[in-house]
Amino acid sequence: MSKIISMRGFLTSSIGVTCATALALPLTTLPATTASAATATPTAPHASTAADAATAIPGSTRSLPLAPLTGQRVLGIAPVQGLYRPDGEHFSLLGVVWTDPDIELHGRVQVRTRSAATGEWSGWQDIETHNADHGPDPGTAESTARGVRGATAPLWVGDAEGVDIRVRADDDADAGSAPTGGPRLSHPARPPLPSGLRLELVDPGNEAPSEGTPADMPRTGLDTDTDTDTGPGTDAAQAAQAANADVAHFGALEIPALGKGATEQELAHLKGHVKGHVKNKPHIGPRPRIVTRRGWGADEKLRGGFAYTKKVKAVFVHHTASGNKYTCSQTPSVIRSIYRYHVTSMGWRDIGYNFLVDKCGTLYEGRAGGVTKAVLGAHTLGFNNNSTGVAVIGTYSTTKPSGAAVKAIAKLAAWKLGLYGVNPRGKTYLTSAGGNLYAKGKKVRLNVISGHRDGFATECPGKRLYAKLGTARSGAARYQGR
Repeated sequence: MSKIISMRGFLTSSIGVTCATALALPLTTLPATTASAATATPTAPHASTAADAATAIPGSTRSLPLAPLTGQRVLGIAPVQGLYRPDGEHFSLLGVVWTDPDIELHGRVQVRTRSAATGEWSGWQDIETHNADHGPDPGTAESTARGVRGATAPLWVGDAEGVDIRVRADDDADAGSAPTGGPRLSHPARPPLPSGLRLELVDPGNEAPSEGTPADMPRTGLDTDTDTDTGPGTDAAQAAQAANADVAHFGALEIPALGKGATEQELAHLKGHVKGHVKNKPHIGPRPRIVTRRGWGADEKLRGGFAYTKKVKAVFVHHTASGNKYTCSQTPSVIRSIYRYHVTSMGWRDIGYNFLVDKCGTLYEGRAGGVTKAVLGAHTLGFNNNSTGVAVIGTYSTTKPSGAAVKAIAKLAAWKLGLYGVNPRGKTYLTSAGGNLYAKGKKVRLNVISGHRDGFATECPGKRLYAKLGTARSGAARYQGR
């Protein structure tokens, strides 16, 4: 049974939407302006239990309204909103959200932050504004849920305590133009900024859980093959861990790597949630090591339930567009931050990606529901059904991805696609749920390992990462023994 839960009830029409484009010109620095109100973004209600308390990861999201900067002329007279708070906050990742997810932000967002360690201000950085290409499919329950918001991509800034941000609408150079000898034409002067602009400051916390055991994390009442983890006697943290019971012991911080022979034996014992693999000797890559949600410290109280699609026919490769200024030891914090941003700030059911990989090549479990299962993600707007999404943490428009990261993509694809009998070098058909490249209902022939831009007009996964997908395909096929 396929339970399709996804997101955003809109279709982006602008071709060439970018996922991580570096904007060249900095905003002119403005006099300090402080927003008067600040509220914490509400989180999804969830029953608290002793097990939750034991695995909870300290962290928070601070949501601050942006204020119009009146009387300023910045690069013309385009509308500008901003916020200046030199201290009093603690965060490591930020982004901008707005009320209506159907509206795009046509403009520039730039920010500088004050280091909590040194007190020094960074230079101005651009935040990627075109983020609508990620998300649940149009018209689905997740996309139309109350509290879903439009948003920029998140930006990792490290340990910070002060922020200065400016959001400026695009100039409309053609507005108000007049034909020769004729009256001046009346056009809207410039596109307005979306309403309800808020700055989200995410503190990921700094604790990691210890290894759990079946004794201290009981599995009573859990059904790992159901479509949801909500119900009497269920606990979100327990359910997320039980979903991986076919490949790891309960409460594990990681799913260990397996050799090829052991992986083939394991495939023969997996239950009906893995469909489509051949009965003869399978083509499957060795199972790679994967850090679990418990391993990177997911606060399971934040998310909604599980959702599944029928099978996995394709892998979409992404980048997070969150910048490259992180160390591999910070990766769990980066993922916790993106998770909070997707759920608490943007209103999604869970983190959008099924898997993530850092610059050192470490793989991480993303959206909850079990790494072997066909978990429905929110990564490629229009093509989440029957696919899985892996995001390389960072921005790869001009930066070359590490060889370790590309190798990790190949290993993951060889194993995950092998569970479903799919050739990484092949092509497949997926049906579009709607987007700016393919209309709803259109069957599209795609590479089994595709970049985000193959299903949506976007720069994601960045030019330099996209150029490595051929290497990932050949590597994955080799790991499968093809």
